[in-house]
Amino acid sequence: MSFTIRQAEARDREALIALFQALNSHENAITGDRRTDRSGAEETLAESQGQVDRSDGVFLVAESAGRVVGLMTLTFEEGPVYLQAEARPYAHIGDLVVAESERQKGIGRALMTAAEEHAASRGYREVTIGVLVGNTSAEAAYARQGFQPLGLNLVKAIGPD
Repeated sequence: MSFTIRQAEARDREALIALFQALNSHENAITGDRRTDRSGAEETLAESQGQVDRSDGVFLVAESAGRVVGLMTLTFEEGPVYLQAEARPYAHIGDLVVAESERQKGIGRALMTAAEEHAASRGYREVTIGVLVGNTSAEAAYARQGFQPLGLNLVKAIGPD
């Protein structure tokens, strides 16, 4: 199977909405709090595009046989002031999803590699990615790509159900 990685274009909108809806549904199975409707996917796309635009980032897609089968957003961020100045800038993969029918074909790995190359070409030394607790397949895939845990965010429900 061959595929290409390229920057997203306006013509990709419907495919991106479908991929974000699939991502939201996948994460909802883990968390139970995601919006799984089309409107939720449209708003997720708009928010992700805003984050990319705000940070001068990049929105990449994987295309196979003329069809968008994966997406990834890469933003460029600044860490907190308590870090040494040279340690503050970092690249962040905010979204990464591959169509279920196209998984295990190297598309996610290629998108992540493209992100790393893009960030390195702009002088960034680190790239981060988040993963939900319970998303063991993503966690394992990221570990195979060389990502290591950096921190742990904890949550505690305190309000009414």
